[in-house]
Amino acid sequence: MEQYLDLDLTQWQAVAVGAAALALILALMAIFAARRARRHEAEASALREKLAGLHPIADRVPALEDRADDLLADLYREQVNSASLEQRLTSLQETHQQRLADLADMKKQLEDRFQSLASGALSANSEKFLSLVSERFKTHKQSADEDLNRRHAAIRDLVKPLDDKLGKFDLRMGEIEKARNEAYGTIKQQVLSLTEGQANLGQETRRLVQALRAPKTRGRWGEMQLRQVFEMAGMTERVDFHLEKSFDTDEGKRRPDAIVHIPGGKSIVIDAKTPLSAYLDALEADTPELQSQFIKLHAVQVRKHVNELSSKSYQDNLSSAPDFVVMFIPGETFVSAAAEADPGLIEYAFERKVLIATPTTLMALVKAIAYGWQQDKMAENAEEVQKTAKEIYDRLRVFAEHLGKVGRSLGQSVDHYNKALGSLEGRVLPSARKFEELGVVSASSDKIEKPDNVEHEPRRLTAHEFTAPDESNDNT
Repeated sequence: MEQYLDLDLTQWQAVAVGAAALALILALMAIFAARRARRHEAEASALREKLAGLHPIADRVPALEDRADDLLADLYREQVNSASLEQRLTSLQETHQQRLADLADMKKQLEDRFQSLASGALSANSEKFLSLVSERFKTHKQSADEDLNRRHAAIRDLVKPLDDKLGKFDLRMGEIEKARNEAYGTIKQQVLSLTEGQANLGQETRRLVQALRAPKTRGRWGEMQLRQVFEMAGMTERVDFHLEKSFDTDEGKRRPDAIVHIPGGKSIVIDAKTPLSAYLDALEADTPELQSQFIKLHAVQVRKHVNELSSKSYQDNLSSAPDFVVMFIPGETFVSAAAEADPGLIEYAFERKVLIATPTTLMALVKAIAYGWQQDKMAENAEEVQKTAKEIYDRLRVFAEHLGKVGRSLGQSVDHYNKALGSLEGRVLPSARKFEELGVVSASSDKIEKPDNVEHEPRRLTAHEFTAPDESNDNT
């Protein structure tokens, strides 16, 4: 103890470090020992499980050993049998080799004997054999030639119809090929003509498009379409309508494209407009965006025409015109494209007293006007029709009276005829028959026949009698 007390601070620190190191080493050893113990415990557990799995196998070991003994006994027996069979096989091979040697000797003896016999027989029979063969060959050749000729004839007869058919087929194929070449030439010519026609049609279409781009040409085309609609409706120029008829206003002369007369002394003003420049540009546009821009410009042009036509105030300057004017556009697609780009276009035109009409709607309007004229004419002729009907009715009444008198006269004539017939039968014929009894008239001469009575009477008029119509109903 005193030795330890005499140590300085540095030595104490060294001792402390050594003790700490020793404690650390002991702790590490304890940790390693614990890990090793856990590993050994796990291995022991695995071995126990493996041993538990080997118990059934160990139980089967005695049975397997008995089975192995049986298999060894069987193997020994098979080896004994195999040795016996090998010995028998060796004996059989030796016997077979001996027999083969005997057969070889017998073969050599037979060959020698046959050679001696053949050399003698061959020399004796060669000439006879050759003669027999020659005769057989000639006979066979003759029969073969005859059979070959028959086969040639049969094949020729069999092939001849086929040859004729092939000849006709070749001839027909030549005709078909010739017809095909002619048809191909015709079709080629038609295709060329069609191509030229398409090219000409394209040129004419481009010319038409270029012509329709000119305002004057578009105006004339619109007027022509307007006239065609009137003609299809069955209207007559200068009677039912007037084209380009001018009239004076406070602002000068006005000349609409057409004035259509309607019943009641009224007239409808129709002006044809053909805003096509932007629409044609839209048809030639390369992209949908550019086409949409041109369609919108087309709608703006149509709206501009509506404003121009509304500013002319035809309905205000023409006293017989209704409170609107018709703007005719000669194409359904022109109006539909503008209305699709500007949905409020039709309503905008109505507000400015302008009715936008296409060929279809204008045809319906003109047909309605024609029907109105027809009804107006029927109303004008109603009085004349009533007067004529009254006159025909009076004439029918007089005719019925005359016909009744004729019937009564016919009845009186039948009555007088029957009375005369009764006088003939009762007074005249009995006296005439006395001449036959007295011999004045021969029996062979014609006798006086008795006329038949007329039993039919004239049919009387059973309908109600005609009376003159009431004058108070003349205006009905």
